Amino acid sequence: LPATPLTLASASMDSDDEYNSSQGSEDEFMEDQDSDLSLDDGDDDSDIDIDENDIGFESQDKDIKSGRQAYEVDFTVYGPEQIQSHQDKQIEEVSNILGQPAEAAAILLRHARWNKERLIESYMDRTEEVLESAGLGESASEPPKIEKVKGFVCDICCEDEPGLDTFAMKCGHRFCVDCYKHYLATKIKDEGEAARIRCPGDSCNRIVDSKSLDLLVSDSLKDRYQVLLTRTYVDDKDNLRWCPAPNCVYTVECGVKDRELSKIVPTVHCDCGHFFCFGCSLNDHQPAPCSLVKKWLKKCEDDSETANWISANTKECPKCHSTIEKNGGCNHMTCRKCRHEFCWMCMGVWSEHGTSWYNCNRFEEKSGSEARDAQAKSRQSLERYLHYYNRYANHEQSAKLDKDIYLKTEKKMTQLQMSTGMSWIEVQFLDSASQALQQCRQTLKWTYAFAYYLARNNLTEIFEDNQKDLEMAVENLSEMFEKPIDQLENLKVEMMDKTSYCNKRRIILLNDTAENLKTGNWEFNVSLS
Repeated sequence: LPATPLTLASASMDSDDEYNSSQGSEDEFMEDQDSDLSLDDGDDDSDIDIDENDIGFESQDKDIKSGRQAYEVDFTVYGPEQIQSHQDKQIEEVSNILGQPAEAAAILLRHARWNKERLIESYMDRTEEVLESAGLGESASEPPKIEKVKGFVCDICCEDEPGLDTFAMKCGHRFCVDCYKHYLATKIKDEGEAARIRCPGDSCNRIVDSKSLDLLVSDSLKDRYQVLLTRTYVDDKDNLRWCPAPNCVYTVECGVKDRELSKIVPTVHCDCGHFFCFGCSLNDHQPAPCSLVKKWLKKCEDDSETANWISANTKECPKCHSTIEKNGGCNHMTCRKCRHEFCWMCMGVWSEHGTSWYNCNRFEEKSGSEARDAQAKSRQSLERYLHYYNRYANHEQSAKLDKDIYLKTEKKMTQLQMSTGMSWIEVQFLDSASQALQQCRQTLKWTYAFAYYLARNNLTEIFEDNQKDLEMAVENLSEMFEKPIDQLENLKVEMMDKTSYCNKRRIILLNDTAENLKTGNWEFNVSLS
């Protein structure tokens, strides 16, 4: 292999580790170049090959170890405190730039869906218009307060009791405190609104600021309000997604854009342990792109497959096209709707059969050729779909069974530890094998959905070979994993080798599909848009 440290080193610098690694490789490359120049000027060329090979292979190994796989993407996981800190930082920056109070800056940012640059630009050009559209009007420095107004009548409850506590924002729409509190509680608790709660006044667009909310709502609602505000921040950001795992509070940041989803499958790993697709928030579906996954799931759930079954198991009357199911052995069919008589075997007119009652030997007749062709295509299409669906469903079912085994793995590890005297660290190979089975089953499941839409070419054969190798490795490991406890100690080394082999085959398959997807080499029989 030729030594190419610069190309390998500069291939990816998306992380600090990769950047440091690539910097080291480039330094080695420059040293190599310097040595080449100095040696060229001399009389002795004997050291050139040794230096190039040593440096080239060393940097190549270093880059392979430090670089990420072709199917992986860069992402960052944030906790609730970090998300809140990001919000507060942006609010402070905008507040200082625009000269607005922090509450007003927060409302402006939420109105602009946290696009700070667009907000600042539009605010500088059209200040009054931006403030009005955000429901702020002129900014005010006085804090909100509850007041008693003589002769006040609440427009909501019509209460006019003297000394009634009232509240109004700068828009001037005043209501009694009880009505205001009930209005805000309904919005926050029942409707799930937070960032854009408007004044209860008729046709008023002013947004209720955080200071007014602090004054009027209970502590329990304040907590709910802050949670909703945080969710609004994440929902408005294109590069942020909530982890879809139940009860997970983490947020994932990824730079993959929606327009890139036809060429990248952005699988991310939350700190809670859940793998999911950043593009569609579904569970990890490598190597299939999001658009194919949606088409496949719809096809599996849609009534269109019921229609395919009907087409494969029934026939249409050649005259009125009513769907007919054969309920007897006779080939002489009479449509109950239009009374048309035809042959079930060849779909031809029955009168053309002459004396061939109950036995059709007239396949060549033209009257039934179109009906036969439609029937054959329907059966072929259904058989192809069922081929991929059955394998997809089999791996899905196997993954569920393997997951049940995974839940019992710790118990199995404890039993193995007690019966053999092995340490807890020594029995971790069972946990590694169980996790490998889960990941490989998930990948294999989606390779069949991917293959269903794949147009056949030379690359398809390579893909199917990789798929077959991974499937065989997974089945072998799964069989070993289910062995009795007394046999597992002797299978430890073999199981560790099989686990490693499964993981490597999975990486090879995913790298191949990801690289060809990124370069547009795959051809599909449907559009990815």
